[in-house]
Amino acid sequence: MSRVTLRTVSREARLLLIGIPVLLWTLIPIYHMVLFAISPRNEATTGRLWPKKPTLDNFETVFWQKHFYLDHFWVQLGNSLVIALSVGVLTLVVSTTAAFAISRLKVRGGRTVMNMALFTYFIPAAFLAVPMYKTMGNYGLLNHQWSLILAMVTIASPYCIWVLKQASDKLPYELDEAAKMDGATAMQLFRLVYLPLMVPSLVAVGTYALLLAWNEYLYAFLLLSRDTSVTLAVALGNFLAADDSPWELLMATGLIYALPPAAIYYAFKRYMVSGLTAGAVKS
Repeated sequence: MSRVTLRTVSREARLLLIGIPVLLWTLIPIYHMVLFAISPRNEATTGRLWPKKPTLDNFETVFWQKHFYLDHFWVQLGNSLVIALSVGVLTLVVSTTAAFAISRLKVRGGRTVMNMALFTYFIPAAFLAVPMYKTMGNYGLLNHQWSLILAMVTIASPYCIWVLKQASDKLPYELDEAAKMDGATAMQLFRLVYLPLMVPSLVAVGTYALLLAWNEYLYAFLLLSRDTSVTLAVALGNFLAADDSPWELLMATGLIYALPPAAIYYAFKRYMVSGLTAGAVKS
């Protein structure tokens, strides 16, 4: 049995003193969202720590689209889902093949291309919004979901390529040599050796790209304008356009919108923090 020392107790106490305020600071906004979402309209801004008569009527209003701000709720939620999934899949295709070519096939100029792509992160994404808008306009993609999908793939891919390349470099090259000695082609090496060993990292970067697209607001606001094509994140901004905004409906909708990414994160969180090499070699 390990001996409890004064140093150990002091370290644990310091961690608690830091962790508890951080936890409370994180949970307070979520608590206020829940508070607004279950409060009647006339009690939402009373300042009470808990409503006198909690209600789920706000969620019913959202689900049944009983407010004019919610006329296209399910369509907009579907838009968010389609765009996020498309971005996740396309980013995985681009970043996986690029990382494989750079790390395992050692294509000429691959590292230069990767470094140039990463250089784009020195420029804030907000500064690229107007050039992206102009580019999509030139190709006739404005007000089409493909404009947002391509924009988000462009933003997410450099980082995902870099992550997968670093993870790929940790794989033993003996695996490639053994496969080549057995007559495997580059495509077979990619499909039968590379992909199975890269599953943890693929899930991690796919989840990152999906959540990035799910939570995007600026590019979705610029590139999409029709009520039936915008994402729910942009539609939520309409609640703030009125002088007397329905805060209880906004928070109820926000909670619903937050559930899918939370579920995705907790479903794959072990991949987000697991080491690639340890998991790959053991398998």
